[in-house]
Amino acid sequence: MSTQATIAQFQKYVIPNYTRYPVALTKGDGSYVWDAEGRKYLDFFPGWGCNLLGHCPKPVVEAICKQAGELIHVPNTWYTEQQGTWAQALSERSFDGMAFFCNSGTEANEAAIKLVRLHAPKERYKIITFQSGFHGRTMGSVSATAQPKYHDGLQPLLPGFVYLPYNDLQAVKSALDNETAGILIEPIQGEGGIRIPSIEFLQGLRKICDENEILLVFDEVQTGCGRTGNWFAYQHFGVTPDIMTLAKSICSGVAAGAMLAKREIAPSLRPGMHAATFGGNPLAAAAGIATIEMIERENLLEQARKLSELFRTRFQQLAKEVEIIQDVRAIGMMIGIDLSIDGTPYVAECLKRGLLVNCTQGHVIRLLPAMNLTLEQANEGIDIIFDVLKK
Repeated sequence: MSTQATIAQFQKYVIPNYTRYPVALTKGDGSYVWDAEGRKYLDFFPGWGCNLLGHCPKPVVEAICKQAGELIHVPNTWYTEQQGTWAQALSERSFDGMAFFCNSGTEANEAAIKLVRLHAPKERYKIITFQSGFHGRTMGSVSATAQPKYHDGLQPLLPGFVYLPYNDLQAVKSALDNETAGILIEPIQGEGGIRIPSIEFLQGLRKICDENEILLVFDEVQTGCGRTGNWFAYQHFGVTPDIMTLAKSICSGVAAGAMLAKREIAPSLRPGMHAATFGGNPLAAAAGIATIEMIERENLLEQARKLSELFRTRFQQLAKEVEIIQDVRAIGMMIGIDLSIDGTPYVAECLKRGLLVNCTQGHVIRLLPAMNLTLEQANEGIDIIFDVLKK
């Protein structure tokens, strides 16, 4: 089908709750995708951050195909080797926690919200979250998201969330009361514009939680599983959360989410209190295991750190030439170019030139490239962005 035929089909049968680019993609390979007319694009935002290994990474595809011929799905009333192996792999690379599997980031955060409330004394139910954060679209996670634009028309929201400024430790201290059960935060804000907090802020949150016997939850849906150049973003700050949520890149684009909790906390999510029918299914688990193995085998954490330095250095140089660039923020394969004006037209212009990027918060050009991007591909895309911003 042509792009226009696909668009016409969508207009007739698909609810228009997404703003879509007028492009119908038909295949992908690494950091490239092709549309229905055969045009090739370099993708610096593959899978909205899900495709950390690019499109269709061969080892993951092979693992999925093999698993699909053996066992695709069984309910969680049974044991499967794949789910246990996947949980072990995540636990051994993080803080020796226990895993609950689901299908998305918002589901992982819903599980975390439940676990915080179930673990706390009955009088404690409030959870502190932070402005410009993003935790998902289901009712609990959207209530946790401290951005009013996502709340429009959905009131009343789930009560009990306290919204505070990001990177402001004193505000947290002032907001604590006898009903506070936990703190939920992205260690690096993604949708908020690649905002990186101070080490002192996150370490201060850990101290506050310890002193007040409340739980610290890190939403690593966007930052987790290698995106930042470490397995998990918390490892950059010397702060270990009590609970961590994951999704997006943990299966190289296969739908999956996970919540990891410290061993002494995990049993509070007792039988009958939460579930996910497809969570941890053998197909997703096989993809998750293959993703971890590929990252380690190809030394991609180190590659992400090297690429990050390239992006940072080149965009900082551009900032000296282009006055609309206010700041450049980069950590691993998370890059934000903060502009003083609306960034949306620049995304459209990059698309015309065969490069896929994103704009968030209206003024931050956000890049979440694959960690196995080559230096040549990185420089090719950067050159396009340079030319677009200069003009």
